[in-house]
Amino acid sequence: MTSSFSLGQVLDLKPIAREIRPKAPQSTQEQYHPTLWQCTVVAATLKILLLPAYKSTDFEVHRNWLAITHSLPPWEWYYERTSEWTLDYPPYFAAFEWLLSQLAALIDSDMVDTNNLNYSSWPTIAFQRASVIVSELLLFAALYFFVASTPFGARKQSHAVALSILLSPGFLIIDHIHFQYNSMMYGILIFSIALARTDSGLLSSGILFAVLLCFKHIYLYLAPAYFVYLLRAYCLSRNNVFRPHILNCIKLGVSVLAVFGAAFGPFAYWGQLDQLMSRLFPFSRGLCHAYWAPNMWAIYSFVDRLLILVAPYLKLSIDPGALHSVTRGLVGDTSFAVLPNISPKLCFSLTLAFHIQALTTLWLKPTWETFVGALTLCGYASFLFGWHVHEKAVLLIIIPFSLIALKDRSYLASFRPLAVAGYISLFPLLFTAQEYPIKTAYTIGWLILFLYVFDRLAPAPSRQRVFLLDRFALLYNAISVPLIIYCSLVHQVLFRDKYEFLPLMFTSTYCAVGVITSWIGFMVCYLSS
Repeated sequence: MTSSFSLGQVLDLKPIAREIRPKAPQSTQEQYHPTLWQCTVVAATLKILLLPAYKSTDFEVHRNWLAITHSLPPWEWYYERTSEWTLDYPPYFAAFEWLLSQLAALIDSDMVDTNNLNYSSWPTIAFQRASVIVSELLLFAALYFFVASTPFGARKQSHAVALSILLSPGFLIIDHIHFQYNSMMYGILIFSIALARTDSGLLSSGILFAVLLCFKHIYLYLAPAYFVYLLRAYCLSRNNVFRPHILNCIKLGVSVLAVFGAAFGPFAYWGQLDQLMSRLFPFSRGLCHAYWAPNMWAIYSFVDRLLILVAPYLKLSIDPGALHSVTRGLVGDTSFAVLPNISPKLCFSLTLAFHIQALTTLWLKPTWETFVGALTLCGYASFLFGWHVHEKAVLLIIIPFSLIALKDRSYLASFRPLAVAGYISLFPLLFTAQEYPIKTAYTIGWLILFLYVFDRLAPAPSRQRVFLLDRFALLYNAISVPLIIYCSLVHQVLFRDKYEFLPLMFTSTYCAVGVITSWIGFMVCYLSS
């Protein structure tokens, strides 16, 4: 390509790195970066030891996707339904599975047979686990770049943040035991966010985010913040919004259209866009996931359960058909016995309202820190008020928030309950006795280490600080200990196989309180900064 804005030139990071990398003594730079390497090696060693660990149905989901993409031509990928775990990720992730399947077929050809449902030979387990470990190198590269792009005076804080993300209990639980590829995709997100620090990196940032959307569409929750920031900081003059940069608009528009055209163009040509969209957006699912995500609807569901108990005394009407709806652990089966039912339209309206609040501030103050704050608030709003939210989506809040958690102690005070609630809310994903010590010890160790380090590194805020959230966090963290003990040990001793949903309800409700409190605290920081 000879165009002045070819993709090769757009993604050339050398001029960007020269602009954002501050001059510092070589010995100082070497002080931080090798630690990322060392922690990556140690973490990878631990994850190799976890190859035989528990694996969820997601393991079979991705094995089946290997088989689909290897055995069938692309125009049949989104129609194949031999397994109940049909392909429901965007085309770039399907292409990623296709690349993996070429190697998988050489290791164990039965692994890529669509008729071998629930196939899990040892070579299959080792290959799929190893593919997650290797793909996580993209996260390491992104964090390395994030540290390198940080102004020298804040390098120590960014290094601590990078280590906290690299060693996140969320990635260990979700990717390396439960089984997914989130760390790789959050690597793309962090690369994109880091590139957005400078004017010369904005175009590359937008392109990488478009690529990310073609890998996993859950990142659409963050798209409004990207749209507003790129429009305000790249397409329009920062000092005069009525002076558009025409060439920048063309560059960004053509580049993003090229990314989406490469992903979805072939399926449009085959007349399959409706089928593809029906796989990506199955709106028939209910309000709550089988295990309630710790959001507003978990609190709403919990209150509904309590009202059932007092309804006879308060003379409240009860819907008999909904008495067990939200506690049966079934997808697409959410209705409330006392409280009014929630519609998708209401979820969308609430999410949009809180998005607009964050985006208005970003429009008025288009700085990098405000952009990351808007990403975090978009993650909060979508997680707290969205329709059929998965508990794993809490990483959409934790990861962007981590990047600015050390801005000052007010931000850190909001981050603490989020970290505790977000990671504890993932515990029910691993319900076997063998993995209980691993998830508990690793998460508690992470929380003690990094919240202590963060506390030492976070500067005092420039404005007057309210300490109420600190006191809440102390009490909230203390309650987590008996909660974990009850849900993991005491409940089984007292009730055995009865009331199986009770520990899940307690965990989800407790964690929802932490996430909501964190959200309120962060909104105060964001809107007053």
